[in-house]
Amino acid sequence: MALRKKTYYFLGAALLLLVVFFILASYTLLNFPAEYETKIDSSRESSGLTKIEKPIFKFGIKVNGMEIKEGYVERNQFFADLLDGSFISPSVSQQLQALPRTIFDFRRIAAERKYTLITKADSLKTAVAFIYEPSPVEYVIFHLKDSLCVEPCHRAIKTEEKSITGTITSTLSETIEALNVSSELTNKFVDVFGWQVDFQHLQKGDRFKLIYEENSVEGEPYNIGKILGIYFEHFNHGYYAFPFDQGEGVDYFDEEGNSLRKALLKYPIEFTRISSRYSLSRFHPVVKVFRAHLGTDFAAATGTPIRSVGDGIVLEAQYSANNGNYVKIRHNGTYTTGYLHMSKIALGIVAGAHVKQGQTIGYVGSTGLATGPHLCYRFWRNGVQVDALRVELPPSKPVDKKYWIGFEEVKKELTLRLQLVPFNYAADPLIASR
Repeated sequence: MALRKKTYYFLGAALLLLVVFFILASYTLLNFPAEYETKIDSSRESSGLTKIEKPIFKFGIKVNGMEIKEGYVERNQFFADLLDGSFISPSVSQQLQALPRTIFDFRRIAAERKYTLITKADSLKTAVAFIYEPSPVEYVIFHLKDSLCVEPCHRAIKTEEKSITGTITSTLSETIEALNVSSELTNKFVDVFGWQVDFQHLQKGDRFKLIYEENSVEGEPYNIGKILGIYFEHFNHGYYAFPFDQGEGVDYFDEEGNSLRKALLKYPIEFTRISSRYSLSRFHPVVKVFRAHLGTDFAAATGTPIRSVGDGIVLEAQYSANNGNYVKIRHNGTYTTGYLHMSKIALGIVAGAHVKQGQTIGYVGSTGLATGPHLCYRFWRNGVQVDALRVELPPSKPVDKKYWIGFEEVKKELTLRLQLVPFNYAADPLIASR
């Protein structure tokens, strides 16, 4: 009997240990992370140990064991050039060649845009995916493994509200180059007050406050969003700018509800140095004689974007011996503008094309009769060339009476917020001009 009891105890203990073992084994299997892979380490195989390899993803693709090539498109490179050295199956290659432009237009491949090529680590370097990034926000994934799949994607944009202050001490262009201030913000600021203030002749001590939105992608600044309010002191006189939408898009108004904008932008280029003004008698640096210069020259680096100052229709977009590459735009029955000496004319800018205010129409160069890179900007009123910086343009519509209560609320809120932004006297100025 005693022996039988001992046998039962022994069998019960063994059964209990067996149950505990299965419970622990099940718990381990259920809770092992699914996204991890186990890889047997041959050196530890005898001991039963395993090495855990964490998966690595790029653009949502698992790239463990893959080869990754990153770079930037060079001038005159085509899509096929970027796939050089990799293997693509004949069927996928055929699908690429037949890809409709509505899905992806290979003419969009542009210099200095980032790309990534993912291939297997085999002898053929079999292509798995190709990623083209036309901008910091957009990217297109070409899945090449089995059959072609084109996947357009967008990164999330984060918008933050910021404020800055500045005091005028030097030239605007010099300060922008020396300090980490977005030229896009400067241009937006200048566009708002472009017809009220001569930014080429600001006074030392002029100062401003600015509340604006900055957009970023993956922690890196992307672009400037809306300007939410401006206070600008010029010649000891304070100017306010308040954004307000009357149903036709945001415009900027002063304290009295008058629009600060005109029908056309004042500057056709990023705000920069004026190297030569409109003149009826100027010594020409190339032909070495005095003659009329019926335009305004803006000095800028080759490749600087040139924008249309207003909506309109392209009358001419071509090359001539004197003007070099140039574009001429009719904005309405009264005003026409011309843009000369471009390094190149922007894609799609041809005679008859419709353009929008602020649209890039070309890039600064020194083609034609020019000694260095600059934009010669010309302005016609009723067919007669006039000084673009002195012409009087009709303003946009003031705040309509039916919107006045809403505008007053916006003005009151923004005035208070701007007053709460302190001028930073101790810090270096953020923006300056002469």
